[in-house]
Amino acid sequence: MNSRYARCLGREVHFMDWGDPANPEVVVAWHGLARTGRDMDELAAHLAPQFRVICPDTIGRGLSQWSPQPRDEYCLDFYAELATALLDQLGVDQAHWVGTSMGGAIGLVAAAGPLQGRIRRLVLNDVGPELAEPALARIRAYAGQPPAFATLTELEAYFRQIYAPYGWMSDTQWRRLTETSARRLPDGRVTPHYDPAMVEQFTHHPDDYRRWAEWDRLSLPVLALRGVDSDLLTPEVFEAMRVRGPRAVGVVIEGCGHAPALNTPEQLGLIERFLLAH
Repeated sequence: MNSRYARCLGREVHFMDWGDPANPEVVVAWHGLARTGRDMDELAAHLAPQFRVICPDTIGRGLSQWSPQPRDEYCLDFYAELATALLDQLGVDQAHWVGTSMGGAIGLVAAAGPLQGRIRRLVLNDVGPELAEPALARIRAYAGQPPAFATLTELEAYFRQIYAPYGWMSDTQWRRLTETSARRLPDGRVTPHYDPAMVEQFTHHPDDYRRWAEWDRLSLPVLALRGVDSDLLTPEVFEAMRVRGPRAVGVVIEGCGHAPALNTPEQLGLIERFLLAH
């Protein structure tokens, strides 16, 4: 894997580049709201023998630039345009897309808009064209005011608590999640590595995650995953995704809520088989 940077729409975007950069078979793996592209390490490592896997940090997260115009740029439409600019810059004409939560919503918007016809297969990890409002309120509450801690160990304990719904993760994976999701404040404390202003998306773009119109325009193969205990993707919306629009293949992931970590052999194999299907 290589750590790389690209300038897209005037913003510097960081991404991890896995596999053979000359491989025309490409997967874009995009993380969730308050996360980074390193969440996709297990998936990327699993797919890298057969695909080039590109795992970006959304602007305002990880090592990508924070937006100087948060009101306008922290929204799904701008993220989809950024993704398009990134693929154009990398010379990638077509790609599969695997997205967790917000990353899946970006893929949905892109596949129905600027990347229509260029996204070949879409995997949505615990996200759909409509999200449960109580879960959005929960996410806004913890993401908008990230806590700070004196030590990385305390930050890891915090992550283990709020991300318990991810399901099973090894101690090594929890440690890596923490170390790749931390930034140090001027006072020396550590806090999650994202711009707190990114939650302004929910204030200035209140309907950003209502995307049935885009869903109904999709005509590509879609695999929809739902954590059995998810409070974000309701069973009713999940079922609707299976019978309208692209009629997604739906799979419920046991032992998880929002959102499955995509790190177990079962989850990785499921995605691999879907991407390799013809």
